[in-house]
Amino acid sequence: MATKRRKPTKSKSPLLKKITDILTKVLLWFLMVTVLWVLFYRFVNPPITLLMIQRNIERSTDDKPAKMEKKWVDFDDMSDNMKRAAVSAEDQLFLKHIGFDVKAIEKAFATNKKGKNIKGGSTISQQTAKNVFLWPGRSWVRKGFEAYFTLLIEILWSKERILEVYLNVIEMGDGIYGAEAAAQAYYGKSCTKLSRAQAALIASCFPNPRRWSPKNATPYIRHRQYLIMKNMRRLGPLDF
Repeated sequence: MATKRRKPTKSKSPLLKKITDILTKVLLWFLMVTVLWVLFYRFVNPPITLLMIQRNIERSTDDKPAKMEKKWVDFDDMSDNMKRAAVSAEDQLFLKHIGFDVKAIEKAFATNKKGKNIKGGSTISQQTAKNVFLWPGRSWVRKGFEAYFTLLIEILWSKERILEVYLNVIEMGDGIYGAEAAAQAYYGKSCTKLSRAQAALIASCFPNPRRWSPKNATPYIRHRQYLIMKNMRRLGPLDF
């Protein structure tokens, strides 16, 4: 009996193979560059962020002079009050999670579904990833990149490094970035010497530092300061 001939398997079309090869190379380059970038910032302090650049572009559009007040302070030199105030205000599970607070995200999602006010559920790690490696704005694409960089810094950095970078680059006022610049602008002293109340008042303005200021604290901000100080007492020592 004659054997049946097997039909030759169809190979990928040249165009599809070319596209696949290009996408694979792009993905590998992206992974290599981003991992090296995050590793580099583990040892080198970020000199500038896209938010700082955008804010100065906005100032230029409004015919205002450029303004970028910032000064790096090493983690060990920073006031323990400032570290505890930031964790108490923004991310009380900072030392326990691996970059994401699922319950906070679910709560923020439920709140946002009910009303128009957007409530964030970002951890300190997520905010650090966003501030250092990404552009400002809200989109699912940026959120995806934010999740990716959050995982990278959680894997490649220590918690001390994440908090150190966070407290040195985040926006704390109009043209004011980092705890040192904020302490100098609002209290005329270094962030190494901030009291518990002063650190809590700075942290109470984190959600919208261009709208709220420790210099003109509203009743709402004073209430936030009270809650943060209360959380600071409950938090206990930061055991990194």
